[in-house]
Amino acid sequence: MRHRKKGKILKRKKSARIALLKGLTRSLILHEKIETTLLKAKVVQSEVARQITWAKIGTLHARRESARVLDSRSVKKLFDELGRRYKDRRGGYTRVMKKNSRKGDNAKMAVIEFV
Repeated sequence: MRHRKKGKILKRKKSARIALLKGLTRSLILHEKIETTLLKAKVVQSEVARQITWAKIGTLHARRESARVLDSRSVKKLFDELGRRYKDRRGGYTRVMKKNSRKGDNAKMAVIEFV
């Protein structure tokens, strides 16, 4: 039974799924716009929202919690730039825009970017 289970599995084992989400989150924070599949974009959207919320808090504890997932360069950008940019915003930090399907495997593609 799937009672109270949340999150998508993305056809990966747990360690590979965590590594994928960490990499996508880092890339989105550093480049502020990435192109990926639609399902991965929707999954990474919630992780990025969590990190922005930590950045808005801005304490040492929040910085250490973000450092568990991100590297030092993305933590610095997250707290110095993005946390200040979204200080007054109550949510909805990213948008997912659908694109045409990928040519090779017909996967639904999307662009995720900061608002």
